[in-house]
Amino acid sequence: MRRVLGALATGFALFFALPIGLSALLYWIQDDGQGWRTADRSSAGLLPPPTADAPAVVRVFAARTVRWRGIFATHSWIVIKEAGAARYRRWDYTAWGEPIRVDGFEADGRWFGRVPQTVLAVDGAAAERAIPAIQAAIAAYAHRDRGAYQAWPGPNSNTFVAAVLGAVPDIAVALPATAVGRDFPHDGRWLAPTASGTGWRINLAGYGGLAIGWMEGIELNLLGAVLGVEWRRPAINLPGLGRFGVPALP
Repeated sequence: MRRVLGALATGFALFFALPIGLSALLYWIQDDGQGWRTADRSSAGLLPPPTADAPAVVRVFAARTVRWRGIFATHSWIVIKEAGAARYRRWDYTAWGEPIRVDGFEADGRWFGRVPQTVLAVDGAAAERAIPAIQAAIAAYAHRDRGAYQAWPGPNSNTFVAAVLGAVPDIAVALPATAVGRDFPHDGRWLAPTASGTGWRINLAGYGGLAIGWMEGIELNLLGAVLGVEWRRPAINLPGLGRFGVPALP
């Protein structure tokens, strides 16, 4: 028993505590001392001009979240443009005001100074097919009342995006492992398909769990920190530090 406990303690130190410690160090080194209230939220230039003759667009972006929480977590959001529309629309799930915030920020804006990464990019006919399902899932999202938002373990911004994507049959995508709250059981089910629809997850109220899927690989969730190995596009995911391997998008 002592050896088992020692092995578990060593594994926790190497694969959870050490990566989070390194992430904290990187956060401290990269901190420019600028307060979040005055941080840059301008467009990062990740979207083409929203002209009326441009095809339909669906995007999911994610960026390190505000203040010290950026050591552990990212914030994600959804952007769409219907065919023939002359502007993008953006949905975030936030802690202030009405949780589902529409067009509160630039569609591809920096998240309080942090340049977002593109998690999902769908264009043209595929985007046209997906948009009605996305809009219906947003309208039906259960945790939409004031006070529903919980940064940890959820429901938070990543719970919202994962729930919406999970309701769209034609979209298979996994949010970053640093998207803390993405596995929170928003529908109350401890056993359910992963957000990508390519596997299954067991989740204990957001405090821990296990996921196995084609998009996700195999992931161990401990208090929101995710350790995982992907096989579709080979990579490892480390708590706090995120993903290392073949790019998630081609």
